[in-house]
This record gives sequence, structure tokens and C-alpha cells, in this order.
Amino acid sequence: MTPKELGEIIRAARRDAGLRQDELAGAAGVGLRFIVDLESGKPTSQIGKALAVLATLGCRVSIEPAKRAQKP
Repeated sequence: MTPKELGEIIRAARRDAGLRQDELAGAAGVGLRFIVDLESGKPTSQIGKALAVLATLGCRVSIEPAKRAQKP
């Protein structure tokens, strides 16, 4: 997943929730500029704040470790 793809997911979730960017920012405890940058796919957005935004929207993040090559 790219920062741009993550931003698109967040934008869609925010719109589905019927929230404006400023409302989401207030609910998540971040600034409006952060939401604008995050939805735009800014690659240097802070992960902690991004996770707070996702949690506010009710989104869950799942990470699957890469499969390791088995030794012969």
C-alpha cells in the first residue's frame, strides 16, 4: 500500500461517516492541515497520528508478516 492509497481510503471513510475534514481533525486530536496532507498521500505523515485518525474512523489496520523462505 502506498501513502496515496492510504489517503484515498481515509478520505472515503471520512465521507462515508459524513464528516468534514475539520470535524475529523477535531475528533482525532490532530490539525486540519494533517488531515489534508494525509488524504493527499503525503509520504512523511506521522504514523501515530495516522493511526489515531484511522481509529477515530473505526478502521482497523492489519499487518501480515512476509513469509520466510524455508530452509532446505
